[in-house]
Formats: sequence, C-alpha cells, structure tokens
Amino acid sequence: MKKDIHPENYRVVAFKDMSNEDVFLTKSTANTNETLEVEGVDYPLVKMEISRTSHPFYTGKSKLIDTAGRIDKFKTKYAKFKK
Repeated sequence: MKKDIHPENYRVVAFKDMSNEDVFLTKSTANTNETLEVEGVDYPLVKMEISRTSHPFYTGKSKLIDTAGRIDKFKTKYAKFKK
C-alpha cells in the first residue's frame, strides 16, 4: 500500500439535519469549527440542509417548493415547445 495517502484528521463527526434536528455520528474528514455534545461526548459538528431522514426519496413524502415562481417561469419559457 502507498504511504501517506490517507488523511490525518479522520475522526468521528456529528452530522445534524437542520430541517428536523436529527443527529447521527459517522467518521469523516470534514472541517468544522463547531462542536456538539452527544451522550456526554463533544464531537465536531457538520450542519446539513437535508439528510436521509428528511429527503423526500427516503421519507416517501414529496414536497413542491415554488421559490419566486420558478415553476411558472419554466412553464412560460418552454410553452412554445408544447405540441
């Protein structure tokens, strides 16, 4: 095996889904300045917008979010191609 190719900062990190406050621990090299206490132990914290506990594919719940009329803009832009 090649020497010195593996990262030095491989450690247990807490990942927190900010949409539903779910926290899970896994090993990672992600850089972070924040920490989170889980069961009395401080872990580096990585905040996420979406995870397996909130993603519609895994939860089976589909959400339609229309930010600033993006769907309407798309429909009007491509209406000329409609047969």
